[in-house]
Amino acid sequence: MKEAGMRIRVEPELREEFTEACKRQHVPAAQVLREYMREFVKSQPKVRKPKPKSKSETA
Repeated sequence: MKEAGMRIRVEPELREEFTEACKRQHVPAAQVLREYMREFVKSQPKVRKPKPKSKSETA
């Protein structure tokens, strides 16, 4: 699986509290963020992509 990087800006205090909480739980911060992202995406309604029009519909 290929991975893509992501860079975000957060307040220094939030970053510090988050990394400390992750350390207390013995879990990498990146893992927590990935899990949150997956759950967030799952919770969103599915958006249907429109089907491309066939040649007969465009003529």
